[in-house]
Amino acid sequence: MSSHSEAPEISKDPVADSTDLYAFISPDSPNKVTLIANYIPRQQPAGGPNFFEFGDDVLYEIHVDNNGDGNADVTFQFRFETKLTDTGANDTFLYNTGQITSLKDATWNRKQFYSVTKQENGSSKILARDLACPPCNVGKNSIPNYATLTNQAIHAIGSTKVFAGQRADGFYVDLGSIFDLGDLRPFQPDFLLKGAAVAGVNSLAATNVHSIAIQVPISELTKGGAVPGTYTDADSTIGVWTTASRQKTKIYSTTPQTNTGPWEQVSRLGNPLINEVIIPMGHKDRWNSQAPKDDAQYSTYYDHPGLASLLNVLYPGAFPNLAAYAAVASNTRPDLDAVLLTGVPPLFPGFQNYTGATKADMLRLNVAIKPTATGAASILGVVGGDNAGFPNGRRVFDDVVSIELKAVAGALLGDVVKTYKPDAAAGLLFDVGSSEPKTVASLKAFGLTYRSDFPYLADPWDGYDNPATQVRAMAG
Repeated sequence: MSSHSEAPEISKDPVADSTDLYAFISPDSPNKVTLIANYIPRQQPAGGPNFFEFGDDVLYEIHVDNNGDGNADVTFQFRFETKLTDTGANDTFLYNTGQITSLKDATWNRKQFYSVTKQENGSSKILARDLACPPCNVGKNSIPNYATLTNQAIHAIGSTKVFAGQRADGFYVDLGSIFDLGDLRPFQPDFLLKGAAVAGVNSLAATNVHSIAIQVPISELTKGGAVPGTYTDADSTIGVWTTASRQKTKIYSTTPQTNTGPWEQVSRLGNPLINEVIIPMGHKDRWNSQAPKDDAQYSTYYDHPGLASLLNVLYPGAFPNLAAYAAVASNTRPDLDAVLLTGVPPLFPGFQNYTGATKADMLRLNVAIKPTATGAASILGVVGGDNAGFPNGRRVFDDVVSIELKAVAGALLGDVVKTYKPDAAAGLLFDVGSSEPKTVASLKAFGLTYRSDFPYLADPWDGYDNPATQVRAMAG
């Protein structure tokens, strides 16, 4: 999974667990960047009686580095507050006591509000307070028109838009196959323990997450407020990551519990799948507490990725060139460094997102590259010839699992090490479906749809019609 329960400690703290991060040029507003940080993974739609919500005791942040040093130059902070409608003589055990048709309805008992603060150049400014979140999608009887509530929860702050609330999880992955010894279902005939080829399934189908989304003018994120005119401009690329922090001390003897002391980072996310499949188990919790600027300490795990070694064992004979390359101890993986740690230099026509020699795990977005219309977009991003997609930032529909499977298997290594010839199998890898999906429209077969406008992720699955998560039928 992109970052759902990716480390031992944070898996016990889902409210602070960052699941996915997106950064892209807004297709319907190309002078703006949309940043989305998802939290609280694997939400079953039927989540009552205590439905999912952001943590009042968690500091959520989205950071932007605009000079390539792995430090935040712009940070957006989000703090939440929960308020009960029914108290005293009217106190109730219910989340809602009637239909919710407005964010102000008294029938909705447990509301959340939030503030947005911007930090830049050593100063801090509160942009907005008491912004309303939408409710969780209880069911069709309680919420007959969820789309209306979504639109009410999109708040304008000058030229910026924000949204915070429940959404359908737009990420897709076959968790059952990947974490069962990497047995990719479409490739079982080539697997060590051979089986028949079957369609890969979306293990996260019909689950929800909580999203924090902000849409900001490009000039408010770039160095010096520049709006780069071409993708080769020196300051055309920004780095993005999200963190969640908790205060050091929690006092349990009070009601409610109180939290004091300095904030300590407990979760972070830049590129997808790093803490899942690059960082070893014994380092995952510490990795979550570190800053991107210090990621050089983990270089060896990118240079000698464990998954690449496993591919050679689990799929005998499928990756002979990768096996021979990895057998030379001095050989490293400059391709993974470029995609995941430094940004990609100008290797591909019309694309680069190199930010310098500092190794830092950040989504890198070249803001001078125009967005691709959704109908024409390749969910394989740059690998699929679409320079507006991952690893140029990340759009909500990008197939980051397939892209990174191909990359780890060496599909891009020949672009950096000219003497290396990628194995044919490297470019074929994917995990969901019976044949590789390549367009946004093809994802509908897996229960995935997306909005064409902010906040881009679809309305959450409702609890009445989706009483339990289920595997959707997979089409080829």
